[in-house]
Amino acid sequence: MTGQGQSAPSASTWGALFRHVRYENLVAGVSGGVLSNLALHPLDLVKIRFAVSDGLELRPQYKGILHCLATIWKLDGLRGLYQGVTPNVWGAGLSWGLYFLFYNAIKSYKTEGRSERLEATEYLISAAEAGAMTLCITNPLWVTKTRLMLQYDGVNSAQRQYKGMFDALVKIYKCEGVRGLYKGFVPGLLGTSHGALQFMAYELLKLKYNQHLQRLPEAQLSTAEYISVAALSKIFAVAATYPYQVVRARLQDQHMSYSGVVDVIARTWRKEGIRGFYKGIAPNLIRVTPACCITFVVYENVLHFLLDLQEKKVR
Repeated sequence: MTGQGQSAPSASTWGALFRHVRYENLVAGVSGGVLSNLALHPLDLVKIRFAVSDGLELRPQYKGILHCLATIWKLDGLRGLYQGVTPNVWGAGLSWGLYFLFYNAIKSYKTEGRSERLEATEYLISAAEAGAMTLCITNPLWVTKTRLMLQYDGVNSAQRQYKGMFDALVKIYKCEGVRGLYKGFVPGLLGTSHGALQFMAYELLKLKYNQHLQRLPEAQLSTAEYISVAALSKIFAVAATYPYQVVRARLQDQHMSYSGVVDVIARTWRKEGIRGFYKGIAPNLIRVTPACCITFVVYENVLHFLLDLQEKKVR
């Protein structure tokens, strides 16, 4: 959270930041992340399958979203549609929980002793910092999720490379070391701009909407209002940052080898053009928009419930 040329945060700065950490944000974030990803995991699987679709022979070919879902169902049933669900739920729950925890702590720290609200750029920076901190902890789970989702054992007779989340984590570490667990970290770090743009838009839309209705800035919205604000902020963020997700998925894929981010970008551009960077965006939008709405609605309602509970205990 330091600017260029500034020294690293002191112990007192970190102490001041941790004073603003509230478990309610963690619990509410985990609740929203877990529920939304359990409900919509099959569409995430479709997105990953399309994102890495680069013409490799071992990959199954799909004509569209419904064809992909039907093919996976026919070959592997419900189990097939939930390939990689364990690390996805762990990763999503932990990511949303930590993201909300860090974001609200940073935001509270920055507003301490100030009467005015944060500027749009300050919301953006706070969300980016929270995203970077979260990614440092959760990246191994996202690598594991991608690897599990890209096991095509229903198409060929090859044995499953990984038996589950923990088996994948151990095997990736043994074969590829820490670097293997942090594949895709750089585009993931760049991808914090996605969360930053989303949270900035979400905060500003809530604020402007409450101002328009002449309500208090922090007034609680209805479920329908939260859904509308969350959906608009998510669509805006996805449209602006989707290519990084394709680059990240391709780096994490066990069937192809790239030397780094630049290599992925160059080869994708050369073989597939601009369309290559937007593969899987349709199932992604179909999945992430309702997923985001579920996450934020659950988060806001659980958070307000926990805060009300805390207030009653204090009384």
